[in-house]
Amino acid sequence: MMLATDVDSDGIAILRLDNERRRNALSIAMRDAISDTLEQWASDDRVRVVVLTGTGTTFCAGFDLNEFAQPDLARTIRDSSRRYHLAVWRFAKPVIAAVNGAALGGGFDLSLLCDLRIATPDAEFGHPEIKFGAPPLFTPLQGIDGAGIARDLCLTGRRIDAAEGHRLGLVNAIADSGRLMEEAKATARVIVEAPQPALEATKRYLASSAGVTFDEAFTVEHDRVFDEFLLGAFGPGPTT
Repeated sequence: MMLATDVDSDGIAILRLDNERRRNALSIAMRDAISDTLEQWASDDRVRVVVLTGTGTTFCAGFDLNEFAQPDLARTIRDSSRRYHLAVWRFAKPVIAAVNGAALGGGFDLSLLCDLRIATPDAEFGHPEIKFGAPPLFTPLQGIDGAGIARDLCLTGRRIDAAEGHRLGLVNAIADSGRLMEEAKATARVIVEAPQPALEATKRYLASSAGVTFDEAFTVEHDRVFDEFLLGAFGPGPTT
């Protein structure tokens, strides 16, 4: 089994990477399972917010390197990777990463593609793949911590712990391992106090605002909200 999933009565869905033996590595099968699950949950009215975590003491060790050693899998790896990254980034509902240990390489990226990160004190983050000749993703990290810190972590491959991540603004909160899921769910319950249309409208422009001008962002965050949400809810109003 690649994933363990559950949805509670509050609309909080748990998506757990479930391959402890491989340190929850992002194999083709794991990535496809994540993509499939999120695509299903996007239209599932029971699901309002997702908490994503790992089984065992590792959040995610990155991509499955055994697959990279098989040239015949190259195209499948690329296509599966593209689909998975976009599925997480574009998911219509809030996602909280409950980082229960190391989040390295592609596992670091996975945490960054989520909206919030709550981590245990022993969690660590980094892009060690650059030391093996694999350029890391820069844009997700830049969007959270700015270009300076992103350049540092991408070029050096150094690892940071949860405390440094919190100081840098990458980690939103730190929770003891025994309380990690409780804290993540508590945050999720605060999120679902908002109406779902407002949450999903916000998610749309969170995913689309990077690298655009103020006018372009304002069109999405202001004009489109009025046109699609507020005017839809309250009508066009009186005319004179």
